[in-house]
Amino acid sequence: MPEKMRKAIGVILLVSLISTGFMSIVKEYISIPTNVAVFEKQKHSIDTSIEASANASSPAFSLSEKKNQLDITGQKAGKAEIVYDFKGFPIKKTKVDVLPELKVIPGGQSIGVKLHSVGVLVVGFHQITTADGKKSPGEAAGIQSGDMIIEINGQKMEKMNDLTPFIQKAGKTGETLRLLIKRDHKTFQTTLTPAKDASEGIYRIGLYIRDSAAGIGTMTFFEPSSKKYGALGHVISDMDTKKPIVVDNGEIVRSTVTSIEKGTGGNPGEKLARFSSERKTIGDISRNSPFGIFGTLTEKLENHVADKPLPVALSNEVKEGPAEILTVVDHDKVEKFDIKIVSTTPQKFPATKGMVLKVTDERLLSKTGGIVQGMSGSPIIQNGKVIGAVTHVFVNDPTSGYGVHIEWMLSEAGIDLYQKNKKAS
Repeated sequence: MPEKMRKAIGVILLVSLISTGFMSIVKEYISIPTNVAVFEKQKHSIDTSIEASANASSPAFSLSEKKNQLDITGQKAGKAEIVYDFKGFPIKKTKVDVLPELKVIPGGQSIGVKLHSVGVLVVGFHQITTADGKKSPGEAAGIQSGDMIIEINGQKMEKMNDLTPFIQKAGKTGETLRLLIKRDHKTFQTTLTPAKDASEGIYRIGLYIRDSAAGIGTMTFFEPSSKKYGALGHVISDMDTKKPIVVDNGEIVRSTVTSIEKGTGGNPGEKLARFSSERKTIGDISRNSPFGIFGTLTEKLENHVADKPLPVALSNEVKEGPAEILTVVDHDKVEKFDIKIVSTTPQKFPATKGMVLKVTDERLLSKTGGIVQGMSGSPIIQNGKVIGAVTHVFVNDPTSGYGVHIEWMLSEAGIDLYQKNKKAS
């Protein structure tokens, strides 16, 4: 082999070796997070072989290095940085946010939900038989299903019975009613004149309306000091309009599971339940959001399975693998059941579908077929931490469904996880 060729091959091999090492460093560099959040007294691990050092002046966290792993342990709430070095040169920083210790008590109880909307909800139309033929004054006025009637003639409408005196008076006098309507996030005014029902002799506006809704679900958690709670894990929508109910107020009560309609492929099952006989209010409802219902407990709530406060896990701490849920399948007894986290997405911004889970507990599968309606809100626990709640079932596979990460439910409950509202000192 000619000398020049040997030298060329040697150079190529040398460049390849250097490039391989360089690419390895580049991959590690990219994988290192720029921001990390960790609770006091908890640990967060970063996979890297790059040397790192903490800001010595910060008492927020401590560092320990193992082979190809860096452990961050939160010590005191605050912010600091980790600096990564390569051959003595700083190449990257990770901002560390140490959060105050937070523990919640997991739920699992079956609850009855009663919601009262802001205004009166229009859920449909009907034709009134009048002397001049059939008509619907409400539909003629441009009102749509899903609209909220907020005011009539400047007077606030809070329940269905509030409308009746205005309708009958206007019908008898022939006056035109002035309605303030809310549609989605906008309001507008319209007018209508009630029509006389020829068969009953009373005046109507040709609208089907509703001012409340009721159902069942599962308690997810409550914070022991503030009594703030979260439940369901998804928004409550009107059964006719399919639009989220804008809550004026509401309440939760205890409920009892009477039977289970087992889920099958293409046919989601359902918990059949009734409100407990005493119908005693155990909490209020102040918010109905894509992440569930939220409010404050007014009565003591126990599950007799896991009544001690547990730490919560941020979305980046959730791992694929075994976990468990707390839920009721018989009467009011809360039980633990095994599941598997199939996939999880660390989320920087609120999202409702952060996990895919699968029921693995044979006893639960035989009883329910998997995830059924009414199970939404069942808390998910992994490695001794509350990580989220069951939200939706896969229609074609009732053994599997979605879960929401707990940190978004905490935020909706008004628990200031990241201390965003803390005043600067």
